[in-house]
Amino acid sequence: MVEQTKNIDSIIIGAGPCGLFQVFELGLLGIDSVLIDSLPNVGGQCSELYPDKPIYDIPGIPVCTGQELVNNLMEQINPFNPSIILGEEVVSVEKKDHTYLVTTNQNNSFNTKTIFIAGGVGSFQPKKIKLKDIEQYEGQWLHYKVSDRSHFLNKDIIIMGGGDSALDWAIEFASNSQLLGPNGSVKLIHRRDEWRGAVASINKVRELEKKNQLKVIEKAILRGYEINNGELTNITLSINGNEEIITGNQLLVFFGLSPKLGPIAEWGLDINKKAIEVNTETYETNQKGIFAIGDIANYPGKKKLILSGFHESALAAFAAKAIIEPGKKVHLQYTTTSPKLQERLGLKNK
Repeated sequence: MVEQTKNIDSIIIGAGPCGLFQVFELGLLGIDSVLIDSLPNVGGQCSELYPDKPIYDIPGIPVCTGQELVNNLMEQINPFNPSIILGEEVVSVEKKDHTYLVTTNQNNSFNTKTIFIAGGVGSFQPKKIKLKDIEQYEGQWLHYKVSDRSHFLNKDIIIMGGGDSALDWAIEFASNSQLLGPNGSVKLIHRRDEWRGAVASINKVRELEKKNQLKVIEKAILRGYEINNGELTNITLSINGNEEIITGNQLLVFFGLSPKLGPIAEWGLDINKKAIEVNTETYETNQKGIFAIGDIANYPGKKKLILSGFHESALAAFAAKAIIEPGKKVHLQYTTTSPKLQERLGLKNK
């Protein structure tokens, strides 16, 4: 059953850095927005792929991690008290006279005049294991994320992957006896012998391995699995051409995230190689009132940089203001001198 449709000035699809900054630019112009992301957390690629990796090319910030950038952006938009919906995907956008009806997969629906697609390179889906019939065991003993840590108490956990997520969860379980339990075990399996995670995490894994708190298997490819009454008993690995059986009853897989355009591809937008063509004067798409910013936007000379997305969001916000309040002149104001902007930022009485 669809919930009651809510009216809102703007919908922002994608809660990465550009989507978060779009909230800020719209807020400065007095435009309310709802931010929607299919991931369970804000931050997009910064939080999912490189939360602890340094970024050196944000203007005025010599260095910050991906997560620090996200945290700062969240602090920056806090005065506007935005509505943020996480873990939901926009599945339909329907034109209604001068507005759009936007609906999510959880039956949230909104009437809006403007839409900002800040979806990076699309919605992220976990890269999944391709073995016969294994998908039916997702959420039982096959997991692509940790939803409930208590589910793994006293389990023989097999973790597959070579990036930050695999390393971090291996460390989390192997170093926490209360979380793992007295009868639990952890094995970390990677298809290479070079790891893609933070150096500190790699060193910690080696330390746990030396203490026999964690077993590490490298250069291993998953070939099969065995079950008994629907429960995992072991997996089969190919290691240097030889097959090896590894026992375990819980399989955590962190092969990374795969970007997909998903429903965006069905909204009548001009799409070129999984990117949306925009007018660089306004960053509007071929559909009036629908804008695209960040990595998903495409135009001649496009460079996929966070700072470029910030510029795009500012111009798109001004263009949206003209659509939301047609005929009303929008004056350029500066946060350093404008009492109105400072009031919107909550600085009036400071």
